[in-house]
Amino acid sequence: MTDSTGRRFFRLRTPNDTGSGTAVSVRVDPDRPDPYPVYLAVGAGRRRMYLTEGEAWALWRCLSEAVATLGEPPDNIRTTIRPARR
Repeated sequence: MTDSTGRRFFRLRTPNDTGSGTAVSVRVDPDRPDPYPVYLAVGAGRRRMYLTEGEAWALWRCLSEAVATLGEPPDNIRTTIRPARR
């Protein structure tokens, strides 16, 4: 994330029976003037947070280890997420 390439958005929805699952969104903005280049949002509620680069890496590591204990990933997660400028 040291390369200043501008703001990028990553988004993936969880599956459900109605077809409109919970959205998980991440915005990475290395040009922010504060120390929080990563913004994480889960759903439309209040589950949102700004993260430093170090916090984002720590979260990634903890989540990857924790979720791996749940078993094999579901098929919907085996997808390519392409970053968007918006």
